[in-house]
Amino acid sequence: MKDLALIYCLGLYGVLMLRFFTRSVLSLIVASVSTCPARSSSASRPAFIAAFAQSPPSAPSTSCQATMTASVAAESTDLPRWDLSRFGFSSPFSDEIDSHLEETAKLAEAFKAKYEGKLGELSLLSAIQEYEEISKRKTLVSSYLHLSYDVSLDDDTLKKRKGALSQRQSEIYGDNLEWFSLDVAELDDAILASQYENDPSLTKFKSFIDELRRQKPHNLSKDVERALTVRSPYVGNRPLVSFFDKELSLMRFKLDEDGEEVNMEVLLSRMQSSNDAAFRAKCLQVLNDGLAGSVSRTAALSLSSVVGGWLIENKERKYINLRSRRNLDNNCPDEVVDSLLVGVRSAGIPLCKRFYTLKKGILQKTQGLDKFRWSDRNAPIDIGGVSNEKISWDAAVAMVKKGYNQFSPKMSEMFVSMVEEKRIDVPAANGKKGGAYCAGVIPGVGPFQLLNFDGTKQDVATLAHESGHGVHDILAYEQGYLQYHPPLTLAETASIFGEMIVFRDLLAQSSSKEEELTLLMSKIDDVVNSVVRQCSFDRFEELVHTSREKGELSADELDEYWMSALREYYGKEGDAGGDSPFDSYENTSHLWSYVPHFHHVPFYVYSYAFADLVVGTLYNNFLTNKEGFEGRLLALLSAGGTKDFANALGPFGLDPTSSTFWTEALTAHLGELVNEAEKIAKELGYVE
Repeated sequence: MKDLALIYCLGLYGVLMLRFFTRSVLSLIVASVSTCPARSSSASRPAFIAAFAQSPPSAPSTSCQATMTASVAAESTDLPRWDLSRFGFSSPFSDEIDSHLEETAKLAEAFKAKYEGKLGELSLLSAIQEYEEISKRKTLVSSYLHLSYDVSLDDDTLKKRKGALSQRQSEIYGDNLEWFSLDVAELDDAILASQYENDPSLTKFKSFIDELRRQKPHNLSKDVERALTVRSPYVGNRPLVSFFDKELSLMRFKLDEDGEEVNMEVLLSRMQSSNDAAFRAKCLQVLNDGLAGSVSRTAALSLSSVVGGWLIENKERKYINLRSRRNLDNNCPDEVVDSLLVGVRSAGIPLCKRFYTLKKGILQKTQGLDKFRWSDRNAPIDIGGVSNEKISWDAAVAMVKKGYNQFSPKMSEMFVSMVEEKRIDVPAANGKKGGAYCAGVIPGVGPFQLLNFDGTKQDVATLAHESGHGVHDILAYEQGYLQYHPPLTLAETASIFGEMIVFRDLLAQSSSKEEELTLLMSKIDDVVNSVVRQCSFDRFEELVHTSREKGELSADELDEYWMSALREYYGKEGDAGGDSPFDSYENTSHLWSYVPHFHHVPFYVYSYAFADLVVGTLYNNFLTNKEGFEGRLLALLSAGGTKDFANALGPFGLDPTSSTFWTEALTAHLGELVNEAEKIAKELGYVE
């Protein structure tokens, strides 16, 4: 089910994270990558239940010649930091937090004494309402501590404080609240029907109830579920993954002996924005070398532990296949996800190769490329007078505001309010979590965005993307805390649609064919990364999870699985006689080790492909049927988690359950973009 940490972007990470794996779209102004992740996974419970024991997914942080030091370059002091005062706590160390938590414990104890074993006799509506209020109190504390720590990862005292309170949260939930979801799932159908009949207002929580009851075949006994919850802060995957997250955040890299040390965010930003192929290759080499050795071994230990836990729980909870648990969380049938993955393999991979063949040809003409390397994958196309100058924060805000306003003044107003209310932590500061996310927190307090803004086009796209999550949260708050989180299959709708609107607005304003081609190539970078690349990540996970039953996984084995998945989706490299547009995959073997999704949210990544293709189809629907479209989209977003993807998309005439939907979506969305780019490139003489 939608786990709470997962909620943390899309609800607290709001996709993890496209930042490292997807080039976004705002381009002329935006070649983007946005991080969101993902909401993280915990046992097999709904997010609102797992929330208090889980940490949000972590975006990969990066650096150059790998020095694990905490030294930092001078930070920008004029960029906005978020204001967490609306949480009502003066600091993470305030006694107010302890008092709040102890009062929450008393309420939870009283709740258990009042309702456990009596849900069929007492008002189920009242029980859910009380449960929701207690849950909000708990999430208020956990979210405040997560946000505070995410901008102070080098503060060990804060880490210890956060860990101690997390342990207390787990005890409160395990001892006094764990039983509730299990008892609701076990309610006799006739008793539940009687509850609905006696109090029609209960239908407000039907989605919540249905979600709990879908989990019934996979629930364990109360004693086992309690033990898993109470022990989770001390043993198992969480401490190990948390340790690995911090090790990544402390990494620093140097491109030369006399150069400054930079973190991974800055390194990736420099690599992706450079017009110098040799410099890009050097950046990738430094990154891959830095991830080797102790870093990849630590990543292997963490991932092996996570995969082992997933394997055991899948068996104990009787899930059908590797992805079934995640699919159930998303309320998405296995068959639909399988159809998506097959569609990407059959239609997406050929389009991907066409695109990179085109990009290779353009870079050969414009940058004198001798070989097309993996480091060139996200290289900017330097034609059309596009400037690489840094973009100010105020200019970035103006761009996103204008783009949103073109489609929906209401969404634009919500974006501006997030900026003015200091809900965004902007600068790329050392000691801060890498990537970007949007934390939904609870209605009336959230949302909050974490960025690592360095003035690049990608950073503008990330702002547009994460702000889409924020708008989605604000619109869905009317559903209440237990139901505002959308299924992951729909969680990227507002964020990617916002990017698409801005992209098309920029494209319409382009003053030359060169500029138009630059925009198109950047947008296709984004789509390929969020569709084909994310599905290659899913394939890597499939290989890793399938092999885990044979024993613990080494870093060398994970390197092999990573390269195998890469070649399946991009082809065997040209230097080895293959059909890939890429001549070389040099310095890519360790890159799996900084992808946080694998540790925090297994089998989450396909949701990016799902979302991008759905949004592409939605946008085409918008072009052909604009009347009333804004209202239909805002209604979809306002529904939060009360509608599954099929019912949510029905008003648009879309049916993702159709066996041909994904191949048709790929052809209409990615295929048409590639067609446009190839046509203009030929007109300009960049390719034959």
